[in-house]
Amino acid sequence: AIALPAYQDYVVRSKMSEPIAAIAACKTSIAEFRSARSAWPANETEAGCPTTPTQYMSALTVSAAGQIQATTTAAVGAGGCSLTLTPSGLSGNTISTWTGTSGCNPKFVPSTFR
Repeated sequence: AIALPAYQDYVVRSKMSEPIAAIAACKTSIAEFRSARSAWPANETEAGCPTTPTQYMSALTVSAAGQIQATTTAAVGAGGCSLTLTPSGLSGNTISTWTGTSGCNPKFVPSTFR
């Protein structure tokens, strides 16, 4: 009675790792873009972020202010929800901090997005 719900939550959290990994790769690309060009990328393509939908991520977008948003698919088990990472600390052209927010159930996302 206790193990099954805990296992189901574990499975959902493991599926959330796919969009989180895509965000992490995009975060690096945006930081390099900002450092090299002293500007924000206009979109995910210019930033060099992965845009191909996957089994657990339906879309990844980048705003003109460097904000990254990944949307999960219903296959994750948490429903289609979004994870957003925003550059919040800028020292010259170096991003010093990022702030994460989520439209997902907090028990399915890492503490960065709560």
